[in-house]
Amino acid sequence: MVNPAPRRLGWLTVVLPLLTTHLCYLVSLWEGWIPPCNPYWSDCVSISSTGRNGSAYLLFKSGMLPTCLLLFLFWRHTLRWLAALAAPRHRAWLVLALLASLALATYTLTLGHGTGYFPVIRRTGVALFILGTFLLQVSVGDALYGSDRLAERGQRLLAMSTLILAIALLTLVLDLWLGPGYDRWENAFEWWLFLLLNLHLLGILRAWQVDPGEPSDKVRV
Repeated sequence: MVNPAPRRLGWLTVVLPLLTTHLCYLVSLWEGWIPPCNPYWSDCVSISSTGRNGSAYLLFKSGMLPTCLLLFLFWRHTLRWLAALAAPRHRAWLVLALLASLALATYTLTLGHGTGYFPVIRRTGVALFILGTFLLQVSVGDALYGSDRLAERGQRLLAMSTLILAIALLTLVLDLWLGPGYDRWENAFEWWLFLLLNLHLLGILRAWQVDPGEPSDKVRV
């Protein structure tokens, strides 16, 4: 029988960052810090803009800092689950998970501070978080694809990772092609990528439904 506690942790990991960013958008809109627009379309604001000012400044940090810890616990449980499935995995993934969580925490803490080196630190933090999370998602998808019991789920996760990578590469092409005109769409792509990264976590969470049985003694995380 699948333990319900990790599943509750997994759902919270998926829902909390999405709920936080969208609530911050609504609060910033209500307080007049951002214009009314559709964040998933052109000519709107970035995710960072929703948590820079007013009440949303504290709301963003209150939601995203716990998310950093939840993400680390999410990946730690995923590695334990893969070990129990005897699926391919590597100890370095846990280190990567820790670095990604710390990078997200760095981004969150520096958001709203625009002086000195804070903008550079913030951009570096979010870039490392996205890169680390993407690498972890690809690694888990590949591990499941190479297993006997969850190859189909692994294939689906890898397909979603391919979509995320394709969108990221598309943004680079559009930036070069459209030049300043790409600025109208840059924030929308950011929202879509953030959504897809969280939906990928949901795909891993759904894979947890498979009861691996007794843990493997080969790897202990």
